[in-house]
Amino acid sequence: MSETFSSALALTEQLISRRSVTPDDAGCQQILGQRLRAMGFALETIASGPDDFRVTNLWAHLPGRSSKTLVFAGHTDVVPTGPLEQWSSDPFTPSHRDGKLYGRGAADMKTSIAAFVVAVQEFLAAHPDPSLCIALLLTSDEEGPAVDGTIKVVQWLQARGVAPDYCIVGEPTCVERIGDMIKNGRRGTMSGKLTVQGVQGHIAYPQLARNPIHQALPALAELAATEWDRGNEFFQPTSWQISNMHGGTGASNVIPGTVTVDFNFRFSTECSAEGLQARTREVLDRHGLDYELDWVVGGHPFLTAPGDLVHAIAQAIRDETGIETELSTTGGTSDGRFISRICPQVIEFGPVNATIHKIDEHVRVADIEPLKNIYRRTIEHLEAAL
Repeated sequence: MSETFSSALALTEQLISRRSVTPDDAGCQQILGQRLRAMGFALETIASGPDDFRVTNLWAHLPGRSSKTLVFAGHTDVVPTGPLEQWSSDPFTPSHRDGKLYGRGAADMKTSIAAFVVAVQEFLAAHPDPSLCIALLLTSDEEGPAVDGTIKVVQWLQARGVAPDYCIVGEPTCVERIGDMIKNGRRGTMSGKLTVQGVQGHIAYPQLARNPIHQALPALAELAATEWDRGNEFFQPTSWQISNMHGGTGASNVIPGTVTVDFNFRFSTECSAEGLQARTREVLDRHGLDYELDWVVGGHPFLTAPGDLVHAIAQAIRDETGIETELSTTGGTSDGRFISRICPQVIEFGPVNATIHKIDEHVRVADIEPLKNIYRRTIEHLEAAL
């Protein structure tokens, strides 16, 4: 085992040992900050949120001789463990079994953070006076509401006129082996809460009531059958799905007075949030419903077409593993949706995602070295292009 591999592994284990359940950073960023400060990075902490949900954000920046900036972005918070008795070992005690490193956050995403910190360290050892500016953006509010984390740092950077050129988010993206997939975009997400008004009454006298469930069903069926778009080269077609439906008093002889329907759009770059809202209202209005509709836009879609960053990381993966990576926009949302507001090229790349958020979350130990090397090679490719 090489010294650098030991360094990346040791840092991963050190981070896993911190019980950083969202929004508690539990000192992870302090550990990382000490290493980054020793490399010459300037550190700024941006705390946000109420006292009972305090979020810690870190912006670390190392200037280069050019104006081009590469950001590595990630989150130090993890999801709750679930039932401890179902884990094979303490989720906050790094454990090795059968060539795998177990612990909460091993895959999502403490291995990535450790790998890109060590990758930067190796790069700077070989290029002590780089042209490329390098920065890290870390938050402890990615697995939570995500209202006091990366988005706050992005707003803070906007106010300072900072606009990075490239960003790699360390989300776990690989499917079967390290390097087989990167995310070059994500779909937008938008939720709606629809409340349809009716008139409550006795079920034996429907003529004296108005059943909002019956009234809503034709409109809901039309929305479910609607082709919102056909997707494009990078995105699946936009989807509309009901997640919850609530109506009635619990009694079998009462026509409900209201029904509430929760639904969600996952939408491609072929649609806009405003356009989807307008089309939804058109259907509801045409069906003559008496309704209220509230929207929450969780994130707009973003896409990084093949260019400098995609080519650099694809070449790095090819050099390190010999495989041709796949570009994908599948899956849920990430903090890339916020960073894309100020950065034109945002991609996500990290370890195999098969065990994220699960009991006995783990990564293959043998994947840590290639992951770190891919990050380092990507920096080298971008540096060479300047």
